[in-house]
Amino acid sequence: MNTTDVPIKGDLNRVTGEGAIIAVITVRYHPRVSVHSRAADVVDSLGRRIVNGHLQPGDVLRLDLIGTEFDVSRSVSREAMRVLESLGLVVPRRRVGVLVSARSDWNVLHPRVIRWGLEGRRRPQTLEWISQLRAAVEPVAAAMACTRATQQDSITMSVAATRMTHAAAVRDLEAYLIADEEFHSTLLSASDNPMFATLRHSVSSLLEGRTELMPFEPNLQAIAWHREVADAVAARNPDAAQAAMLNIVEEALDAMKKELPRSTGSF
Repeated sequence: MNTTDVPIKGDLNRVTGEGAIIAVITVRYHPRVSVHSRAADVVDSLGRRIVNGHLQPGDVLRLDLIGTEFDVSRSVSREAMRVLESLGLVVPRRRVGVLVSARSDWNVLHPRVIRWGLEGRRRPQTLEWISQLRAAVEPVAAAMACTRATQQDSITMSVAATRMTHAAAVRDLEAYLIADEEFHSTLLSASDNPMFATLRHSVSSLLEGRTELMPFEPNLQAIAWHREVADAVAARNPDAAQAAMLNIVEEALDAMKKELPRSTGSF
């Protein structure tokens, strides 16, 4: 750990020996690391292990072993367990300890849990799960947006679709991704369903993860469908909006399924 020299103020005019040497006292100290910071490190490490299958449901997490591995106090270990429990990843059991929960109990839509899945060996599987959720939700959200979107929502979606077209033409991946995320985030919010709106982060994670997993090859037909959705929402045409959005998510899911076996192999 880094240390720092800190001069101590005092009577520095005292002369000791020849040459009038000024005595300077220094102390060496270790910068304080907050309990929350140490607990966050433990949470991230154990969370990744659980989500990616290195720790299995029913495995026992002992505070003393956690403290030894991460060099933290029991209070820090307990704080980390409380965070993991809030995410549904672990559950305390009297006279047993803290157990890893079954996957069905996880808060799988929490951005932190999604991030851990995308950072580990289950990244392709996580992307596919989000794609399937998206296929079930976004077409319905598109239809709902036709009766609930504001004028600003319609403008934002239209501008995002235009920016996607321009970014694809010059092969600007970053600009394309930003516009794509804005389009889908606005659509989900425009549905005026707070549960749909909370999926914005999941869809953004999916779009970013898919872009990293697959080569950037803009699908002009998919971009055209984005334009159709934007136009349908502006025209208050739920059938057209739902149909175009269904085309978008089905194309994305099909492309993902084709790419995943080449990227990772089986789970």
